[in-house]
Amino acid sequence: MAQAMRPNTVGGLFATDGKPHPLQDTLLAVTLVLGITSFVTAQFHDLNLLTSWTGLVGILTGAYGQWISVTTRERFGLILGLGASGVGFFLGMAHGGLFGG
Repeated sequence: MAQAMRPNTVGGLFATDGKPHPLQDTLLAVTLVLGITSFVTAQFHDLNLLTSWTGLVGILTGAYGQWISVTTRERFGLILGLGASGVGFFLGMAHGGLFGG
């Protein structure tokens, strides 16, 4: 049975290949935090500066994280963070932009 010969790679939360990826995990966490912050603050019109900047930085960190990501779990979390950052960024731009215009 071929299934019995597969190694167990469920050891880490994000590393499905069994190896540590500290930079990728850090970028994932930063992107998720920035995305959630940008998305939540986008619901308030007066927080457009915070929304725009956290969205922009979240998009940049998420894009770099996608570029160097190794596993599918990392990419999945990065896509969630990128989506939330993008929505927050565009709503922040619609409410006044990066410089409060």
